[in-house]
Amino acid sequence: QLQLVESGGGLVQPGGSLRLSCAVSGTITLDSTNIGWFRQAPGKEREAVSCITKRYGTTSYADSIKGRFTISKDNAKGTVTLEMKNLIPEDTGVYFCAGDPTHRDICTMAGPYYNFWGQGTQVTVSS
Repeated sequence: QLQLVESGGGLVQPGGSLRLSCAVSGTITLDSTNIGWFRQAPGKEREAVSCITKRYGTTSYADSIKGRFTISKDNAKGTVTLEMKNLIPEDTGVYFCAGDPTHRDICTMAGPYYNFWGQGTQVTVSS
């Protein structure tokens, strides 16, 4: 099994920064799991933000956040970090991390690939 717990959300002004963390634990380790970050704004569908592969750490980003967000991981600590800079109000939403231990080393923005999900952390960008 795999447990994921997000933290680091909060209220930030436009142009500000936040660092989200996803703590991974359980019988499945982070180096055996592809990780994705997703977000959902009120009244909108969930959208993919970024992902990182389990073995090579290959990353991918949604066009809407490219150049502003950076995903990284520390296998030894079992954490995945999403650094968010130059935040805009459109970045507001609940941010989820998700784990895919099933597939090969693949970075996908497709939600159905992920079997395990955290509870989410709220990010609000507002002045």
